[in-house]
Amino acid sequence: MLRSFWRAIRPAVFWGFRRGSWQYDIMVGLILVFIFLTPRGWFRDQPRLPKAQQIVMLPSEGGRSIFWVDPELIRDVAPDRLEAHLRALLKKRTGKTAALLSTEPARDDEGRIKGYLVSASF
Repeated sequence: MLRSFWRAIRPAVFWGFRRGSWQYDIMVGLILVFIFLTPRGWFRDQPRLPKAQQIVMLPSEGGRSIFWVDPELIRDVAPDRLEAHLRALLKKRTGKTAALLSTEPARDDEGRIKGYLVSASF
């Protein structure tokens, strides 16, 4: 019984069907159905980073460091507290006290803010 089951399923597991056969077409159809009809939520492949990891250090030179800061981190911060908040975030990320040199919003083609480029020296 097990041997006959294995004999029936073996070509599907090892892709033993000849191209153009009806079995081959069925297997390709099942793969396409899986690809196009599987809900996105089944995989949840988007990383959910902790707040401290939403700050990415970019390559830089000249003794200064450039960081990409996610706008979610500073959305609710008052403009007069922005610099202090950014310094605290960078200290949490790097473990060092930073002197901020500049903060520039990075915008997409439609003018929406995608993040902030923060230049700092330690």
